[in-house]
Amino acid sequence: MQATKKNHAAAVIGMIGACTLGVASGAHAQSSVTLYGIVDASIMYTSKTQNPLTGGNAGHQFSLTDSGLTGSRFGLKGSEDLGGGLRAEFNLESGISVANGGLNNSNGNLFGREAWVGLSGGFGSVKAGLQYSPFFLSLYDSDPRGMSYFGSGLVNYVDNVLVTGLFNSNAISYTSPEFAGLQGSAMLALGGAAGDFQAGRQYSAGLRYRAGSLTLDAALYSGNAGGSAATTPIPSTVAFTGRTIGASYRFDRLTLKAAFVLYKVAGSFDNRVYSGGLSYAVTPGLVVDAGVYVTRDGNNSNNHSVMASSGLQYFLSKRTTVYGQVGVVNNHGAMDTGLSINNALYAATGSGTTVGANVGIRHMF
Repeated sequence: MQATKKNHAAAVIGMIGACTLGVASGAHAQSSVTLYGIVDASIMYTSKTQNPLTGGNAGHQFSLTDSGLTGSRFGLKGSEDLGGGLRAEFNLESGISVANGGLNNSNGNLFGREAWVGLSGGFGSVKAGLQYSPFFLSLYDSDPRGMSYFGSGLVNYVDNVLVTGLFNSNAISYTSPEFAGLQGSAMLALGGAAGDFQAGRQYSAGLRYRAGSLTLDAALYSGNAGGSAATTPIPSTVAFTGRTIGASYRFDRLTLKAAFVLYKVAGSFDNRVYSGGLSYAVTPGLVVDAGVYVTRDGNNSNNHSVMASSGLQYFLSKRTTVYGQVGVVNNHGAMDTGLSINNALYAATGSGTTVGANVGIRHMF
């Protein structure tokens, strides 16, 4: 929709996303280092695609797609018991492409997903380095499709602000312990520009409340353009204001979720995304989910879209999953909501209805 998005569409497609988090845990020992990762590939069809030069319809697409469900990646995480309940921790995580073996699903750098070191204990946890913002983590918890790379709230996120707020460079964060169901978090990303504290400065905060089967999430984000992070291959300093509030409730094997998200770029767009959906564990090895995402531009009511999608996951083992997903999106005005982070992030502008589907396999190690 906006100029920033269009200028970087070719760079973003096939380079970002986010997100099953915490794919492996360290061994129970005083000191440990764990290698972990995800390898995910799918075959995808969409009835329309966007021509990156004109914004118009480039026709249907049938392709091998990296990361159809969750982002392919590998990483190292470790911890050391320092005594008295204090632990030192680190995480280095790189996005990779199953399609061509290159970097993908990140900010374009080698460890472009996470690269931080920190301390945790009874006081909570402190991290320093490249990391997720409380704003994005709140959206992740409230998304009915678990931020799938196809047909989920992640597509709306990246379509609007690229990876800003998703992979935050130069960041320092604090997460509190949980008190009476409440847990707070805050993050400040320093711009790193000499003589200009505001350039590239980003901050985010979140608050979560848990009471039995009910979870409530609220978070905010604000960021400025520029700063040292502006040199990352995938733009991560889009100046935007973000707000979200979401809720989830679990009934045994059924989980219901709903959320509201605001993405606002001054002088450009003011997109409000309303989402809702569910996931249901038919059996321990079979999970189905569905979600609906309605986007409206508060600055121009002619710009709006509706995306609906559903997925099925069958677990061949604890580590290997086969899946299928279907989706449909309808765009009006200048809206160009797509269906997939990789290969179909944007639809043809105001092109009406686009349908798509993918089938794939994911292995976690």
